[in-house]
Amino acid sequence: MQFLTKNNFLHTARTTQNKKLSAWLLCAGTLLLPTSLIAGELTQYQASYDILRKGTNHGKAERELKKLNNNNYQVTYHSDIEWMIFSDSRQESSTFSFMNDKVEPIDYTMIRTGTGPDKKYEINFDRLTKTVTSNTSDYPLKCQWHDNFQDGISYQVQVREGLKKGKTSFSFPLVDKKGNCRDYDFEVVETEMISLPIGNVEAIKVKRLYDNDKRQALAWFAPEMDYMLVRMWKGEKGVEQFEVQMKSFTVINPPALPEEVKNEITPE
Repeated sequence: MQFLTKNNFLHTARTTQNKKLSAWLLCAGTLLLPTSLIAGELTQYQASYDILRKGTNHGKAERELKKLNNNNYQVTYHSDIEWMIFSDSRQESSTFSFMNDKVEPIDYTMIRTGTGPDKKYEINFDRLTKTVTSNTSDYPLKCQWHDNFQDGISYQVQVREGLKKGKTSFSFPLVDKKGNCRDYDFEVVETEMISLPIGNVEAIKVKRLYDNDKRQALAWFAPEMDYMLVRMWKGEKGVEQFEVQMKSFTVINPPALPEEVKNEITPE
């Protein structure tokens, strides 16, 4: 883990020779990464990732979750990939409400630029009229309304909340970026120790369930880091398409540190 100050917590799992700091960092997930910083709220954070293909780095990604107002939050994901003559830049954003451990999307946006035509998708969830609209259609989408609807990235927040409660399977009615309504199903496979740029992390491995075995998608969430998404892997017919690995993690506005903890992490 990298150095910690009372104003900014950059959580990494790197080895340190300071024995006091090492011992304290082992329980950092308990002290500074509770289920939420305030009861009923989500932890706000920033995280960065490496994007790899067959072990070679071909890009980077940034993920952020922040509170907007009242019970509303926004999660964003921005990736940039360069591979041979191919380039791809994507910005995804989901605004959602969070109450009683339930994520309810309000709107979703995805902007893609790079090789080939640029694209922009916008999805809006109107809970008053129980309709879903898209910028690609003049009319509401033909989706039967469901109170548990998720969008292309809000479901990842809901998976985290479910894992905190010990759930081992998940199913979400989801509206994707193109306005297609489909079910996303997941199951917990196992808990394992994985090696990442931030160090060795114990993580819960979650598998997406498809109708056939042509595609594979796996995600790893680290309990000691408030169940943050630390790794993703996607393949098709057993061949890796890409892998995403966390390389840094920062909690925004962490709670004040106890004096004894401050003393232990102060350089001698």
